[in-house]
Amino acid sequence: MADPILQICGVSHRFGRSRVLCNLTLEVQRGQFAALVGPSGCGKSTLLRAIVGTHPPQQGRILVCGAGGPRLVNAPGRDRGIVYQRYSLFPHLTAQENVAYGLMVDQTTVAERCFRRSYWRDLRQTHLAQAAQFLEQMKLGDALRRYPPEMSGGMCQRVAIAQALIMKPAILLLDEPFGALDEATREELQRILLTLYAENLAARRRQEPPPYTVVLVTHEINEAIFVSDRVVGLSQYWDWKAAGESECPGATFVYDQPAPVFAPDDPRDFLSFRDQKEEILRVVFEPAHSQSHREYLGLAAQASGKSPV
Repeated sequence: MADPILQICGVSHRFGRSRVLCNLTLEVQRGQFAALVGPSGCGKSTLLRAIVGTHPPQQGRILVCGAGGPRLVNAPGRDRGIVYQRYSLFPHLTAQENVAYGLMVDQTTVAERCFRRSYWRDLRQTHLAQAAQFLEQMKLGDALRRYPPEMSGGMCQRVAIAQALIMKPAILLLDEPFGALDEATREELQRILLTLYAENLAARRRQEPPPYTVVLVTHEINEAIFVSDRVVGLSQYWDWKAAGESECPGATFVYDQPAPVFAPDDPRDFLSFRDQKEEILRVVFEPAHSQSHREYLGLAAQASGKSPV
């Protein structure tokens, strides 16, 4: 059954005379892991900032659907968490304190922390205990009291993911989160995402709402297919002349297809999805490919729930 959590409705955006995004419409279901790929400069980061709420679109609407119904996105909110390629951790706080920081800001005021010492002390212990649980989930249980300068880049990125997840956002946005990491560390973090997806599948089997919905922006197509259950292609290479335009009106969605679902312990057998990778390269990244962009749209707009391959 469809359970939309993110709705992008007719979104267009430009910077001055430069048109960047053209009439984007997309619906992401609760529990989906959607990977967004596209050529450099096509507007992936612009779209992500619009979803975050820091740069609302000039045309169209973005809605996040929560318990109270759809809500228009026009500013950042705790229902959307984001992790960037360059993590931003406080160097003077431990991993555990960094993860607990968002709860402190969200649930207390400076006055409460100063003048209600007993209340704050008890709540602080609760926050730290919750932070420890999320760090355990990220396989950082032995690094609770380490400071960012004492950790590797991969460890810091896992802290940043835990920092976002502890706020229980409706949608977790990942903007090239593994781009600066070596291949071994990158694979380790990809498998952590697969572990989160496995928790979604377990929740569905219990007939419970899946806890994690992820939109991942990546330039690595193998990664997009491996960790997601849906690949969406954003590109400026589409048949805009057939739409009566004299120049490209901006990037639009040209690809939206299911991806195979892998379990956390499955091998990364890139040959198993070579055909889909070549299809994405041709449809999304090839400037000469400008036939009807609707040919590869629409098949993945259903609620996910496939079993691992």
